[in-house]
Amino acid sequence: MGAVTAPSERSATTLIAAGAEASVSGPAAKPMPAWEAYTGWVYLVVLIPALAVLVWLPSVASAYTVTLWLTVLLTINLASSWNVLSGYGGYVSFGHAGFFGVGSYIGALLLYYDKLSWIPAMIAAGLGTSLLALLLGYPVLRLRGPYFAIAMLAMSELGRIVVTSWSSVTLGGDGVYLPIVRFQRVKEGADWWGRVGVIVHNNQDYYAMLVVAILAVMGAYWVGTSRFGLELLSIRDDEVASQAMGTRVVRVKIAAFAASAFFPGIAGAIYARHVGYIDPPTVFGIIWSIRAIATALLGGQATILGPIIGAVGLTLVSERVWASDPNLFQVVFGGLIVLVVLFIPGGLISLLQQWGALPRSRRI
Repeated sequence: MGAVTAPSERSATTLIAAGAEASVSGPAAKPMPAWEAYTGWVYLVVLIPALAVLVWLPSVASAYTVTLWLTVLLTINLASSWNVLSGYGGYVSFGHAGFFGVGSYIGALLLYYDKLSWIPAMIAAGLGTSLLALLLGYPVLRLRGPYFAIAMLAMSELGRIVVTSWSSVTLGGDGVYLPIVRFQRVKEGADWWGRVGVIVHNNQDYYAMLVVAILAVMGAYWVGTSRFGLELLSIRDDEVASQAMGTRVVRVKIAAFAASAFFPGIAGAIYARHVGYIDPPTVFGIIWSIRAIATALLGGQATILGPIIGAVGLTLVSERVWASDPNLFQVVFGGLIVLVVLFIPGGLISLLQQWGALPRSRRI
């Protein structure tokens, strides 16, 4: 005779089976839409016209509008790169201001001392901050949670102090004045290519920031859809279990740290050339870290589109706030972080996914 199951056991078994069935057939298991497999092509269809508009913008817009969209592109670089380590990896970093400042000074000093032309100087700035992240990665990434965040904040402040004190090289608190880029005028009777050449020459920093933003978004897409991104997500969820499953945790974290440091470095160098003058309090200000964090949180951490949506929305809103009251500028960023964490911790992308407007896909 078979074993007789007690009523309580039968009910428990029934509940467990029902719960498992519900979890399989419920919202979490909702099938992906057919177009999800072609998300990469969808991105191309949407982004190519957007890129065409951004490329054409300097030829029809005012200098103010071009600078505003350069700031949007700068914010995309900061947020997308912060998202690699902090969104996917779970290491909340306040060190982007430090990498931004170091990159600004590397690029500016190479131009000031006439060591490199501007494009190699910008690349050297990004590589320099990545090298710095490689050197700092092993000791700093042993920390977690608030300890890592405080350590990175201290690193940024240390960078400001070093740059201020090392006046024989960095010019200290006097700051660095960069050579003025002379604008060209369109010659009478110039052909189409001649006009395009003048537009590109007069907006070199804008186009350089656009190229870097494209690379940052492409890098974010690769991280979001690759095994490397999965390894970062597993480290974020449970580092010990991830290591037990064979993930080379130290190597993955250091690689993510170095990759996330490259884009703020090169963006900082382009920014320094654009504004023509930098000093330690400006480029090492905590506002650069806050901008990256607030943008990624608003759009959605560990997503590809989140930093882009957050950068466009937050930059345009903050510009309005700055125009009305400059003292309210940082309050908006700080308050926004609090509101997003309390009410929409997953950001706008997560909200759209909950409403069913977007699928829960790593490609988003």
